[in-house]
Amino acid sequence: YTSNASSVAQKAAEAAYTGSQECVAEMNKAFERRRNLVVELASQIPGLKVNRPTGAFYLFPEVSAYIGKTTPDGKKIGSSADIAMYLLESGHVATVDGGAFGMEGYIRLSYATGDDNIREALRRMAEAFAALK
Repeated sequence: YTSNASSVAQKAAEAAYTGSQECVAEMNKAFERRRNLVVELASQIPGLKVNRPTGAFYLFPEVSAYIGKTTPDGKKIGSSADIAMYLLESGHVATVDGGAFGMEGYIRLSYATGDDNIREALRRMAEAFAALK
């Protein structure tokens, strides 16, 4: 048995390395702008502790201030997994439970999307968090 990159993939990789790198600089600027936007908006949500990511395209805010709170329908928030599920069900925002990364009390947000999607997601999150008692 052998396994290797197909000839098409090899040619595509060659073109990516030897071609114009202009698109890389454009994407770098776009992701920097998105990072700054998500950090700014998340920092405005009371109870979130936000850092400024230096790599990838994820924000990993601490959400432990919301653990122990109660949802509008009476469910107790007991973990970051509960927070991720609450945000999905209430705010229709998909996040990943920090426990999946060994970091209970945190959630992971991707900002690999457009600015309008980031604004809408953070608006929904702020609304959902504000509804907790």
